[in-house]
Amino acid sequence: MSAGTLPSQSTPGAIIVPGPSQHGSNRTLILLSFAAVYFIWGSTFFAIRIGIESFPALLVPAMRHLSVGLIFYPIFRHLSREKPTARQWWTAIVTGVLLLGIGNGIVSWAEQFVPSGITALLVATVSLWMVLLDWLRPGGARPAPRVFVGVLLGFCGMALLVGPKNLGGSDRVSPFGALILVVASLTWAYGSIYSKHNPLPRSALLGVAMQCLAGGMALLIAVGLSGELRGFHWANVTTRSWVAVIYLAVFGSALGFSAYVYLIKQSSSTHLSTYAFVNPVVALILGWSLGGEALSLRTVLASAIILGAVILVITAPHKSPALADETEPVPSEG
Repeated sequence: MSAGTLPSQSTPGAIIVPGPSQHGSNRTLILLSFAAVYFIWGSTFFAIRIGIESFPALLVPAMRHLSVGLIFYPIFRHLSREKPTARQWWTAIVTGVLLLGIGNGIVSWAEQFVPSGITALLVATVSLWMVLLDWLRPGGARPAPRVFVGVLLGFCGMALLVGPKNLGGSDRVSPFGALILVVASLTWAYGSIYSKHNPLPRSALLGVAMQCLAGGMALLIAVGLSGELRGFHWANVTTRSWVAVIYLAVFGSALGFSAYVYLIKQSSSTHLSTYAFVNPVVALILGWSLGGEALSLRTVLASAIILGAVILVITAPHKSPALADETEPVPSEG
């Protein structure tokens, strides 16, 4: 991905009419970005589980995001020739802390006691929050009635996961783990909406670098305050944990998050939120096939309910043409 081909913000009042080749390249890049967000991010939940086997939980996202920020920022600052403004830095700090610091930090910490597949399933509620928060913002459109049905159904699925012990012969998910993962989803949704409507550099990859620096620094501070490093020795880190952290940094943060930031500007919230349906399926399959995570009747039923809720929400029609025009700036994406 070239920094020059990933504009994250258009000049107010300017009308750009792309030629046929630009339409084709945009469409290809959008499809590749969706593939990265769908499948690479789906695999990161299992990679996090491997990483925290011998690394402190908060240190894993701190290393992956800070390393990407430190490498990306000087490269794309030079290539883009942009000098980020104070307002752009503020957007990067807010979204970096919300998406990467709080969102990814909580996910990594929660996987100490919540299976990776279930973690991905609970994080899928981000699509429910994105639609509701987009409605509540100034100028937002009221969701269709089936969106509210989907939200209610999603909460029923989560209630099933944390319901009575030994329901259907399987244990329940930690209620506290489920709660903090919902908080992670809420902060990720708000950070995404905030990023969509506030300025970042024209180079999407420069914006990614700034967000990774902000999120990574916030996580590093959290590592120090949490006391996670007490008793931790680098010599005890296993090779598989190192491989997992490198995979998370290169594919999860550098490639996957770059694709996500690009899609925030180039696609609608409805289309973008479809990743929340695919990620849990990928994570559940990987956790079961490679990690020995159980797929109990409770898990299968809750998965069907939550993913059904996600489908209801992301396929609901938009009532506001103005909103559709605003959130779908690339004609070829449809």
